[in-house]
Amino acid sequence: MAKQRSNGDGGLFWEESRQRWRAEVTIGYTPAGKRRTRRAYAKTKTEAKNKLKELFKDLEEGITEDRKYTVAHAVRDFLAYGLPRRSTGTVDKLTNLANTHIIPGLGARKLRELTADDVDRWLADRAKVLSTRSLREVLSLLRRSIERAQKREKVRRNVVLLCEVPEGRAGRPSKSLTFEQAEAVLRAAEGTPMRAYVVVSLLTGARTEEMRALTWSHVDLVGRPDANPPIPPHMMVWRSVREHGDTKTRKSRRSLALPKRCVEALRAHQVKQDYMRTLARGRWQETGLVFSSAVGTELDAANVRRAFRKVVEKAGLEAKDWTPRELRHSFVSLLSDSGVPIEQISRLMGHNGTAVTELVYRHQLRPVIEHGAEAMDRIFAS
Repeated sequence: MAKQRSNGDGGLFWEESRQRWRAEVTIGYTPAGKRRTRRAYAKTKTEAKNKLKELFKDLEEGITEDRKYTVAHAVRDFLAYGLPRRSTGTVDKLTNLANTHIIPGLGARKLRELTADDVDRWLADRAKVLSTRSLREVLSLLRRSIERAQKREKVRRNVVLLCEVPEGRAGRPSKSLTFEQAEAVLRAAEGTPMRAYVVVSLLTGARTEEMRALTWSHVDLVGRPDANPPIPPHMMVWRSVREHGDTKTRKSRRSLALPKRCVEALRAHQVKQDYMRTLARGRWQETGLVFSSAVGTELDAANVRRAFRKVVEKAGLEAKDWTPRELRHSFVSLLSDSGVPIEQISRLMGHNGTAVTELVYRHQLRPVIEHGAEAMDRIFAS
């Protein structure tokens, strides 16, 4: 009986079918006892000997990767197995980034042959079409994919660590409605299915994912005026359409008093929803959602965006320039213009502190701090 070759034994063989010399080393065995090998081919025996030396060198350094293992293999492996606790939405987003930007540009490149220069050239090309933030996301995805491959001894080093994110295209800046535009949008929403959604979003600053998850059990249109202190009509923003129904942050879980215009809009919306329930009959699904489809089911982001843009267009604005999230930006802008302190705005927004409010909504905040000048004018009044 022939002796089984030891792990790492290798040799040179002439392969008639390929008319090539084959360099081969054994890197281990499968659980079933089948030998695992790595191979390289060359036209001459001398070239094959050199490749055999390279194979042994890799083996000594613990690198047992398939030389045909590509960037695409690494990225797809990461998407399939490297995101076990991420939401479906996150995985879908990263998969789209990979299929759109990484795999077409670098996917065919063998991972062991990928260089920092390759990545730099790819980033420069992507910078023509992506914002700096998006570039950072795709580079992070590539880095983590190769990091996973590195831990599994597919490649010696992660060349992405040598690369910097270039300046990308200017991203689409968020903007806010002026008071006149806000009034026009509110008027345009009258008589449409989006009326209550627009009114509550604009007058409370709730996030669109919070609005879509809002239930009637978390809305109090009466309050407790006889309590001490009185409790006004309010809505409890305790859920969102995110994974597991959690709000974005702990501070995002908040209860917001409802302006009178919101109370009136929600009461009218409740009557309209009861009528829709009657029309749908057996097709109605009782979800308890405030904002739902014609059969009671949850609205998706695309449906809300389309319906909102119809309202915006009716208000005389360019529909494609606006999204529902800008109702939240408008809420900040209108409060800031009316003199509400940033600390109060931050609490209403559900932010962890004013730093987040200032960073994300800096263009919507009142830029001129006038309190000092006004005080000095009073002190030194001539």
